Amino acid sequence: MGPPYGFIASPSVLLAQRINRKMTWIVEQDRTWAEWAALRILRVGPVPNHLAIIMDGNRRFARKEHKDALAGHTRGFHKLTEVLCWCRDLGINEVTAYAFSIENFKRSKQEVDGLMDLAAEKFAKLLEEKEKLEKHGVCIRVIGDLNLLPQRIKKLTGEAILATRHNTKCFLNLALAYTSRDEICSAMNELSQGVAEGQLMTSDISEELLEKCLHTRGSRDPDLLVRTSGEVRLSDFLLWQSGFSCLFFTKVLWPEFTIWHLFGAVFYYQRHYHTLTAARQECLALRQCMVEESDIECCHTKYGDKVSQEHIGAHASARKERIENFLAKLHEQKLYYLQQISNTSD
Repeated sequence: MGPPYGFIASPSVLLAQRINRKMTWIVEQDRTWAEWAALRILRVGPVPNHLAIIMDGNRRFARKEHKDALAGHTRGFHKLTEVLCWCRDLGINEVTAYAFSIENFKRSKQEVDGLMDLAAEKFAKLLEEKEKLEKHGVCIRVIGDLNLLPQRIKKLTGEAILATRHNTKCFLNLALAYTSRDEICSAMNELSQGVAEGQLMTSDISEELLEKCLHTRGSRDPDLLVRTSGEVRLSDFLLWQSGFSCLFFTKVLWPEFTIWHLFGAVFYYQRHYHTLTAARQECLALRQCMVEESDIECCHTKYGDKVSQEHIGAHASARKERIENFLAKLHEQKLYYLQQISNTSD
């Protein structure tokens, strides 16, 4: 939807709205006619379904403004809520934001404590806005090793995930206490445990199954990954998932990121869309061939030259059933864990 007929929001009015708005997870903004025109043009082409963001530059912004680091991180949070609003207008229905890396625990105690206090404040506000989140269909997910977080943050994240898990219009994934290497190690541990307990066979393990054991299970891979502040690296963020993502690096600091920077990133994605889509489809086709070849090899090992299509079909069906049962158990364990941490006292 565009602005009401005859209504033009001036840049000064928009700036006032963006600076003086109340702290909220659901931001409503008016658009200038130029912004609406750009939105409509971009919507003609392919728009990414899933945007991943490395929100870099909060501390440099704070130094630039002669403020403490926490002030920069607070501005960074407000910028995220703005970006979520822009994504809704564009039609991007999933956003994954790198909020706090496991490596960030190495920063000064004062900064880490400040970040944890900020996270507690924002999650508490999120729970206050449950009805608004439900109205907009926003599902909150938190990816990372929650056991590394303070008890109060664990409790709030568990409550937020459970409170919004049935919302399906748009998704916000917050990476807290996260690194991709830790995520992949965790997935491999779950798979090895599944084999040790007899839930899986070693031949069941594939790239597709490993993906379904990552923290991001249930999400599609990001179509577009944006990093601000001029750094050209992924910093251990979604390394597995971003193999066929469009990577866009910009020098602007995260708190100074504007809707026009997002438009530029989406336009860059559109220019590379067909190449990335073809590469992804080729990879998926190759992956499927590898699974089929593995089924045939297992059947040849068991039946020798007498292997038939019926044998292969039966083996594939049994494999799929084992995997479905294994993943269902993982889902139950995760749900139980979230319920446990949500019910603990602060």
